Amino acid sequence: MRLGGIFDRWNNQSLARQFLIAGGLVSLAAALLVGAYVTRLIEATVTRNSAASTALYVDSIIAPLLPDMKTSRTLDDVTTRALDETFGQGALGGKVISFRLWRLDGTVLYATDKGMVGKRLAPDEDLRTAFSGQMVARFGPPDDPESEIEKAADKPLLEIYNPILQPWSGEVVAVSEFYEIADDFQQSLHQAQFRSWLAVAGVTLAFFLLLSAIVFRGSRIIDSQRQTLTQRVTELSDLLSQNRALHARAQRASRRATALNESYLRRLGADLHDGPAQLVAYAALRVDSRLLTDPATPPTAREKEVSTIKARLDEAMNEIRSICSGLVLPQIETAELPDVLRRAVDAHRQRAGLDVVLSMSNSVQPLSPSAKICIYRFVQEALNNGFRHGGGIAQGVRQTFENGNVVIEVADRGPGFDPDSVRPEGLGLAGLRERIESLGGTFGIFTSPNGTTVRMSLNVQEMEQA
Repeated sequence: MRLGGIFDRWNNQSLARQFLIAGGLVSLAAALLVGAYVTRLIEATVTRNSAASTALYVDSIIAPLLPDMKTSRTLDDVTTRALDETFGQGALGGKVISFRLWRLDGTVLYATDKGMVGKRLAPDEDLRTAFSGQMVARFGPPDDPESEIEKAADKPLLEIYNPILQPWSGEVVAVSEFYEIADDFQQSLHQAQFRSWLAVAGVTLAFFLLLSAIVFRGSRIIDSQRQTLTQRVTELSDLLSQNRALHARAQRASRRATALNESYLRRLGADLHDGPAQLVAYAALRVDSRLLTDPATPPTAREKEVSTIKARLDEAMNEIRSICSGLVLPQIETAELPDVLRRAVDAHRQRAGLDVVLSMSNSVQPLSPSAKICIYRFVQEALNNGFRHGGGIAQGVRQTFENGNVVIEVADRGPGFDPDSVRPEGLGLAGLRERIESLGGTFGIFTSPNGTTVRMSLNVQEMEQA
């Protein structure tokens, strides 16, 4: 659980913060490793170069003093005194704190510490390396058991094992071991190490800052793109929800439209059957009456019968025209919204014989033909319902634009009604609601004892896109 919490907190950090932490630790570790490696190389290189120059200097001074080390097993008194003077008061007296001359078998031929002369010791690793022909140099406190004097000096020392070669054969005949006081060398080495650490830290810091700038820029771009993507996903989710709602609404509207269409057809059939069909049937029966078929019928009676048949047929034609006028809309596809509203209101005025107050906004917005038909049918049906159920008292039509929506309100001062009492299978209000919602609009009824207002709204921009 604890590791899981740590991982969760780590994953919740931004990419830039994760890089600062992880990259900082890695850069610090890399700087320490590289710095340690570089300083060790510098120390080894500087030590070897300094030891080589010192060994060359010492060799140039003592080489002329030494006899043939290939044949000599000891040093005579003259050579010993010359070496004592060289390392005591001569040029090497202030630089070399101790000196030993080793023979191949591990015997000390000469030493500034006289107690070591003539001793035979087992050669250590450094001495064996020098006998093989390679110079050995070490900086630091001596660790040899025989180096008690050097340890007691308490000074920085440079320990050097230098092979002495026979001039004509190049064979190693002896090894000189000496300890140089390395105060200046230590200071130079520390300066070189400090500069190397400074260079490594500077380069590491520069790379880290450069990478941090790149990572921070990339992190900001990623965060911005993530926010944009989240916003797009949210918008797409909202659109998907709206599409689902519209799809469900369209399905409901389709089912309802099918039912309404069947209801309209039944009503139309009933209207044709109960009206014009009955009148035509009556006329057909009268045509076969004895008054018309009997030659003995008086002309006056015959003319009266024909007039009656003609009146019934005229009445049937009038009802058929009335039904057709309700089914066929006037030419409103090319008309503007104010003309559509005027035609709907004028048609109601002619049918009902009552005045209707029409209020319209001054602005004009382009609408699709389906929107114009929807508005015309809405005004027509709402005025008819207000006339039929509310007595047509103080009817009015008001049109406005609100937030990109065209809003139509049809109101009257009738007694109102209970919206819950409207039958779901009714054709009027249910048909209006389905027609309006199928276009993505809204439909509402507000009723009270003081009157009723039926309201519809369509989004102009959505209609234009559709």
